Amino acid sequence: MNQDLSAPAPHAAVDASRHLIGLQEMPRARMEALLDRAQHFADGHDERRALAGVAVCTLFFEPSTRTRLSFQLAAQRLGADVLSFDASTSSTSKGETACDTLKTIEAMGVRGFIVRHKDDGAVAGLAAEAGEGTCLINAGDGRSAHPTQGLLDMLTLRQAKGADFSRLKVLIVGDVKHSRVARSDLHALRTLGTGEGRSIEIRVCGPQALLPDDDTLHGCAVSQDFDAALEGVDAVMMLRLQRERMEDGLVASLEDYHRDYGLTLARLARADADAVVLHPGPMNRGVEITDAVADGPQSLVLRQVANGVAVRMAVLESLLKG
Repeated sequence: MNQDLSAPAPHAAVDASRHLIGLQEMPRARMEALLDRAQHFADGHDERRALAGVAVCTLFFEPSTRTRLSFQLAAQRLGADVLSFDASTSSTSKGETACDTLKTIEAMGVRGFIVRHKDDGAVAGLAAEAGEGTCLINAGDGRSAHPTQGLLDMLTLRQAKGADFSRLKVLIVGDVKHSRVARSDLHALRTLGTGEGRSIEIRVCGPQALLPDDDTLHGCAVSQDFDAALEGVDAVMMLRLQRERMEDGLVASLEDYHRDYGLTLARLARADADAVVLHPGPMNRGVEITDAVADGPQSLVLRQVANGVAVRMAVLESLLKG
């Protein structure tokens, strides 16, 4: 197998019943069922024997804190055996390909792989090569997708605002162009019917240079005026500047960016009085968000982290149980 996973690639055709690569084709009924099950876990119910005897591996080729640890904790709470792969201390540093790494660990009897990779389409490419009975979950690939983050954001919104997404006004702000989280959130918001039957209520705001030029923003109200976009929204999803993925010169300076797109208490006052603030982390405090907002009463950032464990339990259980 000589597939080159170093270059961006479109999602390969994979079995959605075996793998979770993205949210763009997930039916609403399945998404809502996963959110219901995640809420069950969030309410404190564990299934300690659900994955007893099943081995899973966090196969991360990029750094991570929240995603890696919450997947590990989720698998442990389901009773799985958990292996943690660190690319910096593995044979990948000797030239081993991602596919060979997957096949090697798969040969040890590991059934579930939680994969993070820097390249678009890499997880789908690996899933297409996985053996029968092996499951891959995309923990973030390039700029393509981060499906469990999208699901945990929807669970957090549902807890705060109720299950009827059709009445919500949601604003996503910042570096959408380089954000896999934004893409998964947009897929999920559309699937759950945000603004359905009314005027467009999925709003996106950011500098023109940081907005995608493909069909990612189809159906969204797009603006470069942050103050205007905030008017009356129920939820604000802030994104960090993905400086490790962007070309030089897309942002004049961090100070200018904060002036135009930083969420402060004064700006937040333009939103609905009960508006909530989300951020996938890690936060660049003083750039896209101030301390007063990040740590304030309208912030759900830490609830997102807690919900990440519950959502990842629901996803692991749905793909690996039985």
